Amino acid sequence: MALLDVQDLSVTIHGLQLVDSVSFTLEAGDWLMVAGPNGAGKSTLLAALTRGMPYTGRVSLAGRDAAALPPKAFARTLGVLAQQHSLNYDFTVEEVVSMGRYCHRGGVLAPHSDEDAAQIQLALERTGLAAQRGQSVLTLSGGELQRTFLAQLFAQDPKILLLDEPTNHLDIQYQAQLFELIEQWRRQPGRAVLSVVHDLSLARLYGNRAMLMHRSHVVAIGDKQSTFTRENLEHIYQMDVYAWMDRLHAPWKQG
Repeated sequence: MALLDVQDLSVTIHGLQLVDSVSFTLEAGDWLMVAGPNGAGKSTLLAALTRGMPYTGRVSLAGRDAAALPPKAFARTLGVLAQQHSLNYDFTVEEVVSMGRYCHRGGVLAPHSDEDAAQIQLALERTGLAAQRGQSVLTLSGGELQRTFLAQLFAQDPKILLLDEPTNHLDIQYQAQLFELIEQWRRQPGRAVLSVVHDLSLARLYGNRAMLMHRSHVVAIGDKQSTFTRENLEHIYQMDVYAWMDRLHAPWKQG
């Protein structure tokens, strides 16, 4: 059974078709990279999958209709890491991470169980934040803050991670840290990841599957080699992407 099964998903807002009949599945162990130019419908697709936007079609999470799942059951299956986070309160790192356990608790005022405490500690250790657990999130760098919210997701312990350009505003060392942490998480049994990306180099390096979108449609989906072909990329980006990548990387090869 697929962890995520999407059938004929469409999103139409004010008569404008933003996503048109998209279908795909996400199996345990998959990391599906969703790429395409601006306006292709990538982020709209992600918003629909997280129930943040109305859609037609069917989305199933581990065999259950996603639209009918109670919020806590939905959060126990699917977690989301956004590009940016709005912080208005002086929470500590540990307090933010512990919020990921809400979907496993009886209520807002319910005390943390031993399992909650263990998952929070494990999430802090996996992301290298154990020593900063008492630090205010308002004092963190961009990379540290994104790792904090990733730790919150690890504590949430869903089966699927959805990532919306998670490293878009981060320095290169934080990009590497974040993607390596996600790769380690994906290798656990019964886990899968879907990422919306602009950086095709990252998509080629980490994903095992890819989906190209253009003008609300899926142009190609499958393994990376058969999806990121010269012809497919030139079709949707209107340029020779392979030649451009060769030109970008040539100075590094020369030393």
